[in-house]
Amino acid sequence: MIVITAPTGQIGGRVLGILLDEAPERGEELRVIVRDPGKLPDAVRARVDVVTGSHGDAEVVDRAFAGADAVFWLVPPHPQAPSLDAAYSGFTRAAAKAFTAHGVGHVVGVSALGRGTPAAGRAGHVTASLAMDDLIAGTGVAYRALACGSFMENLLRQVASIRDDGVFTDTATADRTAPTAATGDIAAAAAGLLLDRSWTGTGEVPVLGPEDLSANDMARIMSEVFGRPIRYQRQSLEDVRAALTGRGMGNALVEGYLDMMRAKDDGIDEGVRHTPETTSPTTFRQWCEEVLKPAVQA
Repeated sequence: MIVITAPTGQIGGRVLGILLDEAPERGEELRVIVRDPGKLPDAVRARVDVVTGSHGDAEVVDRAFAGADAVFWLVPPHPQAPSLDAAYSGFTRAAAKAFTAHGVGHVVGVSALGRGTPAAGRAGHVTASLAMDDLIAGTGVAYRALACGSFMENLLRQVASIRDDGVFTDTATADRTAPTAATGDIAAAAAGLLLDRSWTGTGEVPVLGPEDLSANDMARIMSEVFGRPIRYQRQSLEDVRAALTGRGMGNALVEGYLDMMRAKDDGIDEGVRHTPETTSPTTFRQWCEEVLKPAVQA
């Protein structure tokens, strides 16, 4: 039995899709935790056991983890959380207790790059995510944290600006290179670990994408894919603070986001080498052609 959290999200939904294809032939049953089962397609609901509720709720995870051998763990966004600790470790504490209570053998979580770097203790959401990993690892469960940098899919938030103005923004120095990965590759890494549970102990599995890119590199590739100029515009942290606050994000999470962006511009994502094990397959060019370009042209 494999339990999938956040099964309607970008990564969790892809994990579920892969497991629906591959788990039955391996004798694995699937269970999902979801707030609104109506967001799952009918064909999916017919093939999985559904536990309704939040996976931050003790009663919900107690029901969901009964009989579970493995769990895919992803903390959902909580814009109004009172602190980063509450948003990550606080949300995870009930599940951590349930892992132990129900003898869950293996957990795969989505986390961040940066462990062991000078900025790891002052990187906002990254720092909180690493503390969550430590909480899960401390239960004694076999745990793998998928250590990710930025997601290619983050650019989908800027489809209108790319389409209308030929501009995308971020806070990073234009020529600073860093890893970026497609969420489909992150999901594939998670599904592989959930299906092949021969691993033990705790550790990280970096998912780096095939190449480190700067914002200038991305602008060049997008320009080539779209056949028109796309340029990068660096955004100030103060502008980002105003935008996030305007969208209703609480102060603790806003400041955590800004701390994370400072740490990224200081190189927190650059400490892991590309190897065959850490390099995921989807190139930024391929992702632009298959995902971003259709979204912009829709």
